[in-house]
Amino acid sequence: MATPPATAKPDLSSLRISDAKRVNERSSKRWIWIALAVVLLGLLGAAAFAYRNRKVEVEVASATKPATGPSGVLNASGYITPRRRATIAAKITGRVTGVYFDEGTRVTEGQLLATLDDSDTRRALDSAKADRDSAQAAIADYEVQLKNAEIELRRSQQLLKEGVSTQQALDSATMAADSLRAKIALAKQQVVASEARIREQQQNVDNCTIKAPFAGIVVSKDAQVGEMVSPISAGGGFTRTGIATIVDLHSNEVEVDVSEAYIAKVSNNQPVNAVLDAYPDWSIPGKVRTVIPTADRQKATVKVRISFTEPDHKELFDPAKDPRILPDMGVKVSFLEIAPKTNDKEKKTPAVALVPQKAVRQENGSAYVFVVKGDILERRAVKTGEQRGSDIEILAGIPSGVQVVVGGPEPLHDGQSVQIQK
Repeated sequence: MATPPATAKPDLSSLRISDAKRVNERSSKRWIWIALAVVLLGLLGAAAFAYRNRKVEVEVASATKPATGPSGVLNASGYITPRRRATIAAKITGRVTGVYFDEGTRVTEGQLLATLDDSDTRRALDSAKADRDSAQAAIADYEVQLKNAEIELRRSQQLLKEGVSTQQALDSATMAADSLRAKIALAKQQVVASEARIREQQQNVDNCTIKAPFAGIVVSKDAQVGEMVSPISAGGGFTRTGIATIVDLHSNEVEVDVSEAYIAKVSNNQPVNAVLDAYPDWSIPGKVRTVIPTADRQKATVKVRISFTEPDHKELFDPAKDPRILPDMGVKVSFLEIAPKTNDKEKKTPAVALVPQKAVRQENGSAYVFVVKGDILERRAVKTGEQRGSDIEILAGIPSGVQVVVGGPEPLHDGQSVQIQK
């Protein structure tokens, strides 16, 4: 039997990568890493350059011009309130038959506002007048009878002297005359009583007309024709207790609640500035009229009433002359400092500007601020005065209107480039 031929084995030693190809691959990777390093160094350099040239952001505020006159020591809010305000009501219960006003109507003292049904009271008045007339007619009748009785009395007296008549006839004539005199006196008293009832019923008739007790303006119309009105609440809420509400605009003033912790800063005749919420650009001068001598234990406040004055704070101002001042308007009040009397040597240096307190910096006991001009900081030495709330007075060094730095990274230096924080 023949032997099969042997299978040939592969020669793996012949599969080798040439050295030249490996060298090329290593060289390519080296250049890639070099390029990446160059790019990274460029980015770092650009970032460092941008950081060195980046402008510092600062927060600025404008130096404001200080207000002339005394400064405010206390602020409060309140309302316009009239000293004379009345809800007009009827003195009797009745049905409204006429209303002769509307909201906003200006009325004079004694002007007719409304009428009530007076039919019942007029009938009672007519009855009282009839009683008076009846009593007066009775007096006339009794006086006629009295004249006849006096004639009979004189006749009886003459006959008794002549002995023709008896004493009994004289006594009867005397009694008849005296009785008529008594009846006349009673009738006269009845006339007086009737006159009193007439005045009473006339007053009831007059009570059916409601008139304005003082001159003013109607701010509320509370009843209509056909409704029942009464001086007391009745009828389960269907009876009105008022006809109208009238206020005297000449008596308008400001009423504010001041915290009792600060009431020591308020005194009579102290000047104030009042600003209506409806007209925030209109400052109205005034002065403290009175401090109500009691506190509200619930709110821990004291009421202060303020009168309006002319701009010189001397003469009283009539609020009725300006239609913008209306009752119950909201108002904010600034109580002004009362300047002490000083001689010429003690006169205070006026402030030229006001800046926030955090804008002023200190170095070696000297005050300075950073002023922004364009995008460059300028260091300015300043002389400071008194504090006004969160601001401080600048007596010298910068004018009003410039922008000063109030916040930013530290430290800042003169000539530094900055940009204003948005």
